[in-house]
Amino acid sequence: MKDGFVKAAAATPDIRVADVAYNTENICKMIDETVANGAKVIVFPELCVTGYTCSDLFMQDILLKEAKEALFKIADYTKEKDALIFIGVPLAVDGELYNVAAALNRGNILGLTTKTFLPNYGEFYEMRQFRPGPDMARWITLDGKKIPFGPQLLFVAEQMEELVVSAEICEDVWSPIPPSTLAAREGATVIVNCSASDETIGKAAYRESLIEGQSARLICGYIYANALRSEEHTSELQSHLKESLRQIWYLEDIILLRRMERHLHPAIVSQMK
Repeated sequence: MKDGFVKAAAATPDIRVADVAYNTENICKMIDETVANGAKVIVFPELCVTGYTCSDLFMQDILLKEAKEALFKIADYTKEKDALIFIGVPLAVDGELYNVAAALNRGNILGLTTKTFLPNYGEFYEMRQFRPGPDMARWITLDGKKIPFGPQLLFVAEQMEELVVSAEICEDVWSPIPPSTLAAREGATVIVNCSASDETIGKAAYRESLIEGQSARLICGYIYANALRSEEHTSELQSHLKESLRQIWYLEDIILLRRMERHLHPAIVSQMK
């Protein structure tokens, strides 16, 4: 991060549905590659630790236990990584299952952003397994540590105050009032989206225009990481800002064109170390 520039990556690893060990290994390999190429903000797809298409396997305690252990393992793997990394994982909290994007930095879980809008139409039936995230962020205890949990969490880089990152998950950006809109009002300058969006006729072009439009409306960068075809539904490698033929693409420099002279409304802000 230098002179208002930061390098970002959308990483879409090959995964196997419900094979947490295999997925964790590939995620860690991609963390190594992206960090080696200078990325400071790295985004992985929705539920990439387990795979999005686990269906009712999400009701199995053994899968959820392995996913939580994998989250701790990946977080520990980032100890020497100078980057803010977002990983999609299912997480049970107080007896309810949530679809979350975990923000990791230097061995720490900085925050757990919850999915607000769960699709429950057509080929989607997320409300069968998951609960929508809370309306407001709160603190939970995970592995003996208090961690912010909920929507519109803001992550601020100490060495670049203009870099304020917030996450949302897949369907959230398709909603009438996306969480990213509220996060931008609170000061976010870069939005990341962990996604597992499937393919139907015309959807790819519509999705790209959706992301471009949201970025333009919010006057912020937008990093969108979608799942690969290794998921059992038909998904496409279309990680924006603009597509690539590789599994990892880099936005060479997100330019924070100007300081966002906004009043920062009360929000949970985690500091990147």
